[in-house]
Amino acid sequence: MIDLSSQNFIHLLPYWGYPLMFVLMFFEGPFATMIAAFLASQGLFNVGIVFFLSVFGDVLGDIGLYHIGYFGGPHIIKKTQRFLKIKDSTIEKLEGKFHQNSGKLIFYAKSTTGLSYITFTLAGALRMKLLKFIKYSILGGLVWSSLLVFLGYFFGYAAERISQYVKYAGIAIFIAAIIAVIMISLIKKRESAEILKNGKE
Repeated sequence: MIDLSSQNFIHLLPYWGYPLMFVLMFFEGPFATMIAAFLASQGLFNVGIVFFLSVFGDVLGDIGLYHIGYFGGPHIIKKTQRFLKIKDSTIEKLEGKFHQNSGKLIFYAKSTTGLSYITFTLAGALRMKLLKFIKYSILGGLVWSSLLVFLGYFFGYAAERISQYVKYAGIAIFIAAIIAVIMISLIKKRESAEILKNGKE
């Protein structure tokens, strides 16, 4: 029988927590990173490992999108375009940006907008060099993961300090951290929606 006591759970968390964390970061990086960084501030995880897994898991997801585009070609781009309701003019502008400076486009899409899915799939379809793609995906991931880890750790640190004086403050701050991630994600999605709607560069 598995011992689910708090002491045993805390003891097992570093061993089972990291693999689970990595899987969650692969599929839903922002939320998993913020929660892991929050727990790292409580001493349950190593913040350096959290940051590394955040970047690594995120980049692996990007490589997956790249290969979907690489092997799917124009056909998968058309399907993705219809699914995301992206205008032909936007695809044409993205292709033009790839020819101008593909690395800058990958970095920008990764760190500032919500256009990652179509941009990374298009990178594969246009046969961008994989090593170059990975390089700029990592650079963008470092920026994005740094922000998430900082916010998660900060909220966790604040929760630990304030909860010494205010009851339930830790729970309130944890909820605030989750709301912060949701707000950041919504801002990125709204920005990408505006780009796709208006066909802006």
